[in-house]
Amino acid sequence: MPRRILIVLSEWGYWGEELLGPLETFDQAGYTVDFVTPTGKRPVAITVSMDPDFIDPPLGRSVTSAETARKVRELEASDRLDNPIDLSSWVPERPYRSEDDFLRKLEAYNRDLAALQRELDERYDALLIVGGSGPIVDLANNGRVHALILAFRRLDKPIAAECYGVACLAFAREQEDRHSIIQGKHVTGHCIEYDYKDGTGFMGTDFVMGPPPYPLEYILRDATAPGGAYIGNFGKETSVIVDYPFITGRSTPDSYLTGQKVVEVLDHGLRRWGFTA
Repeated sequence: MPRRILIVLSEWGYWGEELLGPLETFDQAGYTVDFVTPTGKRPVAITVSMDPDFIDPPLGRSVTSAETARKVRELEASDRLDNPIDLSSWVPERPYRSEDDFLRKLEAYNRDLAALQRELDERYDALLIVGGSGPIVDLANNGRVHALILAFRRLDKPIAAECYGVACLAFAREQEDRHSIIQGKHVTGHCIEYDYKDGTGFMGTDFVMGPPPYPLEYILRDATAPGGAYIGNFGKETSVIVDYPFITGRSTPDSYLTGQKVVEVLDHGLRRWGFTA
């Protein structure tokens, strides 16, 4: 059976290359993929991620080649992203403690989670969370996304995330101890030097904001402590870190490399890469 990857995408805009890079890599490796979005809506690439003339303010240059822009537009025009899995109907929602009959509902929730974990174990080899501005809106603090991540972690299967998608890892926590699952791990993600400043536009599909509502680097530094580390590699062209089960990519230029490291983890047993400790 070919390996199968579950790819989580925002409904508020994914960055084109951050899906394209891993997807092309998985296709070349002979993997199959399933897409999932928070409510089953078709994901849409952020417009500027298909524009080779868009100048990224923090970097002062275009971050999208003409070839990448063409490929993302072709992907958007295809039917490949049609009919993604609806996360809201697939993954159970944890009940509020204030709800009537909370204990019975919690027991049912845990039974449903156990069934989900068995399904994931049978169907998938790895999880990937794609970056962009959209994940800030509907993935980072989505309890159902956290449940997926925690299930893959319990199954000891690879969990990859790119750019702002890495925030999902920082916020995924077991309710018993509330510690981030990346505590003691080494990760990368969107560094503070890459963040937009006040007065510059941070773009999604249907929104423009100033700076992102949270500095991802600071969140990751805090979430990995003690014993782990955030590694930004600012000034280096790429930044991908493998600290099993996590594979994290800093930003757009790291998309293909992130996909490659997922393949190396699955097919060649890679467990640590991109840092020394």
